[in-house]
Amino acid sequence: MSAIAAVPVGYAAMRLGRARSVALVDCADAIREVLATRSFYKWAATQPGAEPMAGRATAWAAVLPPAIEVVVRRSRHGGALAALTGELFRAPRAAHELAVSLRLSRLGVPTPKIVAYALYPAFAGLWRCDVMTQRLRGSDFPDAWRSAAGDAPRMVILDALARLLRTLQEAGAFHADLNLKNVLIVPGARMPTAYALDVDRVQFGVRGDKLIAGRNFARVMRSAEKWRGRWKLGMSDQQLQYFRDAVAQTQSAGER
Repeated sequence: MSAIAAVPVGYAAMRLGRARSVALVDCADAIREVLATRSFYKWAATQPGAEPMAGRATAWAAVLPPAIEVVVRRSRHGGALAALTGELFRAPRAAHELAVSLRLSRLGVPTPKIVAYALYPAFAGLWRCDVMTQRLRGSDFPDAWRSAAGDAPRMVILDALARLLRTLQEAGAFHADLNLKNVLIVPGARMPTAYALDVDRVQFGVRGDKLIAGRNFARVMRSAEKWRGRWKLGMSDQQLQYFRDAVAQTQSAGER
């Protein structure tokens, strides 16, 4: 990797020591100050009031000066080889993730804005990578579901998830990592919004494609069944049927 990939409009590339970064232009000065002393991940973990956030590995919520709430995660491999490859990448996917995130946003799919990413050379052509995103005040789907008081609020959450699937279909976007933990439910004045997380493996096809819609729906349903069985998430057959109906209704509305 000899250079940062193409830099999107509104972002700036920079190099501080051996670290390389792409950041929102409005945040570039603050990002330079962070990278002048440490990685994004170490910076976030040591900030006053930093909050650990559970996932594949711990991410950190912190405040980027002057007052931008962000979440920083260290990119890590998943799957069978994760224990061997860990956080080292031959070709980090952060630039691709940024491009996908921007494309999804342009097409109306809710996903947190990427503030910056940074690459750090390790050895033998391997890299570590941190991604900094805008923090949204919400909960992942399982936590939001468990916190909902009663059946009616849970139906509202299912409606939000159905709308997210509709926006993915309209964008022609298949989310290969779509599962309940990768859906963030953010409360709103009238209704919550479901945001898609970890979008670096999203694949784009024909906009409005029902096959893409079916694949995304199937991933959500498999995840729901896994959460019901393995982690005892209280989701009834009636609630899953409500979700199926909500997905069908949003698709029908989009076709009119």
